[in-house]
Amino acid sequence: MTAVLTGVVRGGRARTRHRRRVLAYGVCALLLLLVLLTVALTTGEMRLPATTALRALFGLGDSGDVLVVQQFRAPRAVAAIVAGAGLGAAGSVLQRLFRNPLASPDVMGVTGGASLGAVALVAAGASQTLIPLGALAGGLLAALLLGVFAWRSGLAVTRLVLMGLAVQAGLAAAVNLMIVRFPAELAGSALQWTTGSVYGRTWTEVWGASGAMALALIATFALHRSLAVLDLGDDSAGALGLRTSTARLQLLLIAVVLASLAAALAGPVTFVALAVPHLVRFVTGPPTAGSLALAALTGAALLLASDLVVQHLLPVEGLPVGAVTATLGAPWLLVLMFRQSAPVHRSQT
Repeated sequence: MTAVLTGVVRGGRARTRHRRRVLAYGVCALLLLLVLLTVALTTGEMRLPATTALRALFGLGDSGDVLVVQQFRAPRAVAAIVAGAGLGAAGSVLQRLFRNPLASPDVMGVTGGASLGAVALVAAGASQTLIPLGALAGGLLAALLLGVFAWRSGLAVTRLVLMGLAVQAGLAAAVNLMIVRFPAELAGSALQWTTGSVYGRTWTEVWGASGAMALALIATFALHRSLAVLDLGDDSAGALGLRTSTARLQLLLIAVVLASLAAALAGPVTFVALAVPHLVRFVTGPPTAGSLALAALTGAALLLASDLVVQHLLPVEGLPVGAVTATLGAPWLLVLMFRQSAPVHRSQT
């Protein structure tokens, strides 16, 4: 009896410590995001005091300041925040769903589909405002292809990963073929978009994507209980009354929607969805609904920080933010692969 009470007390203390870590991390991440947003609004060729930038954001003060903040800096910063939040949440869901630390929208073919949709509209000479819609449609098309193949195979996790890689490879090959056959003036624009960028975003694009992203995030939190049950394994989840195939398909769909919306707004940005869940788990411990919210917040801060590096710290002008995230992602992927293989080597010795 004493041992049981001791275990209950220790469990309560562990939960309390976990809540405190989540709360502390959330406060720090939110403060960091606010600092980054302030930097985004105040720095550039025309530097502004923070108070002046804040007034200009609400349409007050000098008309030149209002134009710079409202039409150029603020939409770009908000686009990075919204896209980063979607990528962070999508990566967290996919890694838990596949029980694979390397899972990301790239594995699901979402980035390849988004690139194909956007590049197809570039080839058709469509307006820039329609390209994000093409990216969204392409990402959902990739998800549809994957869903059809996966449903026929019974939604086995290993098969899902392999099918996602196959879909991604096929779509990437189609994008490369289209770019090679483009006229030179279109090839440069298409290639820059497929790297990932939030340059030139308008409020129309940002508000549309923000509303859709908010709905998708709400749906993600609504499905978190199913995700938590799936964390126990399919056999245990089935014993608890969860229809595992249906729940897995729902979570897969919502993760793809999150990633597609992010790609529609910022292009196929890599690394964010892969790295953010690991960072959150390292700081806060086992995943919960709170850590899912932290993944979205961390993704927003990471993508905004990467865009600020592109704008103000690198000597190359016009570099897309995806180039920075990809540069960070390559060594991160190597570290993850090393960590995954290390237990195997130890067990063989």
